[in-house]
Amino acid sequence: MILGDTCTRGCRFCNVKTSRTPPPPDPNEPSNVAEAIASWGLEYVVITSVDRDDLPDQGSGHFAETVQKLKILKPKMLIEALVPDFRGDPSCVEKVATSGLDVFAHNIETVEELQSSVRDHRANFKQSIDVLKMAKDFAPAGTLTKTSIMLGCGETPDQIISTMEKVRAAGVDVMTFGQYMRPSKRHMPVSEYVTPEAFDKYQSLGMEMGFRYVASGPMVRSSYKAGEFYIKSMIEADRAASSSHSEP
Repeated sequence: MILGDTCTRGCRFCNVKTSRTPPPPDPNEPSNVAEAIASWGLEYVVITSVDRDDLPDQGSGHFAETVQKLKILKPKMLIEALVPDFRGDPSCVEKVATSGLDVFAHNIETVEELQSSVRDHRANFKQSIDVLKMAKDFAPAGTLTKTSIMLGCGETPDQIISTMEKVRAAGVDVMTFGQYMRPSKRHMPVSEYVTPEAFDKYQSLGMEMGFRYVASGPMVRSSYKAGEFYIKSMIEADRAASSSHSEP
């Protein structure tokens, strides 16, 4: 996680500390993070951050610089950036989408109908969907887009399916579903524990809708090892096919 440990937003499900005026980002962080990750011998890494509404570019430049420096050190490493909504600013989205990453991820967190009760008031479904659409438009061909929602926040099956359809219509390639777990008594309560069978059903439905990959289960989080392995295989297969088509 980059850009500090203090978020400018206060979503009802999240246990990250919040402040309107977090400390300024460390200008050396992109280089330090890139060097640290490069030394770990990873093939796939997820870089994420808090929201930084206090910064003129909302931290997008910091994200882009981290990705670029890591790609210089490890050109073959696959990088997923799990980013905030940047208030829907196209220039911020473009900066990150064109930084050289392989997967542009932004989480819509919950179904369309529950956005205002689950997320900070500065976030909303349309803004998040627009960010995912813009990322698809700005990023080079072959870049995947990805989002995630938590179940057990009070949503209905019909709302989940409708939200999935809208996410797919935005061109999103990968969607994940996990169980919401309450971090503390101060946070939003869990409305229900969704059955493994229901998670399986959403996975099947998502694949039928045309998502490239759907991970769905109580312990699935927006980034987790099995999904990263699958996405890595998918990207490598896409690139192998693309290079064979371009050969004379």
